[in-house]
Amino acid sequence: MKPLIPAQRRDRIQEYLIRNKIATNTMLSTLLDVSEATIRRDLELLEEEGFLERTHGGAVLRVSIPVEPEYLLRAQRHTEEKQVIGARAAELIEDGDIIFINSGTTTTEVIRNIRHNADVIVVTNNLSAALEVGKVSYQLVMLGGNFQHKSNSVAGRFTYDNINTLYATKSFIGVDGFNIKYGWTVPSNAEAEVIRLMMARTLGPVMAVADHSKWGNVANFEVARIEQIHRLITDEGLNEQACAALAGRAVEVIQAGKPNPGLS
Repeated sequence: MKPLIPAQRRDRIQEYLIRNKIATNTMLSTLLDVSEATIRRDLELLEEEGFLERTHGGAVLRVSIPVEPEYLLRAQRHTEEKQVIGARAAELIEDGDIIFINSGTTTTEVIRNIRHNADVIVVTNNLSAALEVGKVSYQLVMLGGNFQHKSNSVAGRFTYDNINTLYATKSFIGVDGFNIKYGWTVPSNAEAEVIRLMMARTLGPVMAVADHSKWGNVANFEVARIEQIHRLITDEGLNEQACAALAGRAVEVIQAGKPNPGLS
């Protein structure tokens, strides 16, 4: 096979990352039949162009989310994945729990799937879930605050003050992007502050709920480093390389639809 010129090689790398979101130097070296040193130089150039972010031993696709998408628009994306993620996450809620859940379409699915007669307290700034949940026996506590129309939620000083009066046993966090280098991110500073406070006031596990399309994305506001969230509940579309990269940062990955032996 005729060797590729550098521009062709970098095009192939870009095509691979668009499909898979993550790649290792070794894998790209084998795929393109060049040395790892050559691959590293290619990745350096692509990072300078803003296409990717280099990691230890490879790279991840960089996808920026500069503004917060409207709630209804987000609700139409990956609906089936969000539904199975919500159902699987709700299985991790036990009687006696006090749960923090922030805004978002995936977190709405978590609330929809909580047993109606569960002996739990759910504390949220998610107005959509509160309107759709219907008649339930568990306590649903709505946080006060300023209305955020893009996310159909509340945030601001009243919200922060409310959160600071509580401790939760678990929290379920929705994010717009998760990336090994840039962590868990959202496009709204107000929502980022809500999430940070919820995490700080959670005594037990902090769990992210996000479908596979959020992998590699980077929004403007970091809520936590990758290793600060204990579990990710996602769908089967998240590839093995991403799962391995997250596991390497001590994040337990639960893929809804797949068995997780020994999970408590």
